[in-house]
Amino acid sequence: MPGDSPGLEDQSAAAATIASESQLGKSGKRDAFAELLAPKPKQAKHTKDVQSRDHSNKRAIGGPRDGLGAYIANPEAYPASVVVYYNNDFVAIHDLFPKSTLHLLLLPRDATKTRLHPFDALEDPVFLNKVKAETKKLRTLAAGELRRRYGKYSEQDKERQRALNADPPPDKLPPGRDWEQDIKCGIHACPSMNHLHIHVISVDRYSDRLKHKKHYNSFSTPFFVPIDDFPLAKDDVRREPTKEGYLRRDYICWRCGKDFGTRFSELKMHLEQEFEEWKRL
Repeated sequence: MPGDSPGLEDQSAAAATIASESQLGKSGKRDAFAELLAPKPKQAKHTKDVQSRDHSNKRAIGGPRDGLGAYIANPEAYPASVVVYYNNDFVAIHDLFPKSTLHLLLLPRDATKTRLHPFDALEDPVFLNKVKAETKKLRTLAAGELRRRYGKYSEQDKERQRALNADPPPDKLPPGRDWEQDIKCGIHACPSMNHLHIHVISVDRYSDRLKHKKHYNSFSTPFFVPIDDFPLAKDDVRREPTKEGYLRRDYICWRCGKDFGTRFSELKMHLEQEFEEWKRL
């Protein structure tokens, strides 16, 4: 994509399977969030939506940039390892090229909004409220998956883990770590995919799919606009991501603030160290 926009693989939909195990309560029943994220033995391949549609915003139609359309149109065609859940208004999927250990996409299904730039689509207050509410739902789901994966390592979750392993478990579990604080939810100021999508992504930036500056800076600078910041003011500088040069900035660690300049290999090694420390908080 021209200018500062990330490459096509960055925003291609769907993604690596989130292996999901349930947390057991006193009743012994599976957790509803874990059920939604449960893996299946076989995965449907991610396909591209090449249907042409008439849209007023004149964005190019067809080809790789329309790859998210298939999930919006036919989410029922995919297993839970690809489509996390769907309803009349939204589809939640795994990102195909995750830039963190957990990376989901929320796809609105409103035909009047889905091909608009997010800055335009989210000007509608009614639509924005629906998106915020659904994003919150998916964020809670993602936080539950982070706890399932990393709770056993977390110092803040130790008491909760002990309660979960008790026989019988207590009537009320300790709250433990607030994993929702480790989930970022927002859009890219210049998306590389045509269909409107909201990223719901863990903060760690630890992934073999994170391969260069645009990958990292698209989630680590104001190029990533939190959904809670909408509606944006007309003069918000994030409306001009190319002018601001967000994707060309030096690498700054998301956690400790260390400046790595343009040394990507050093950043990657550092991100692994930060990941190990972060999950043990």
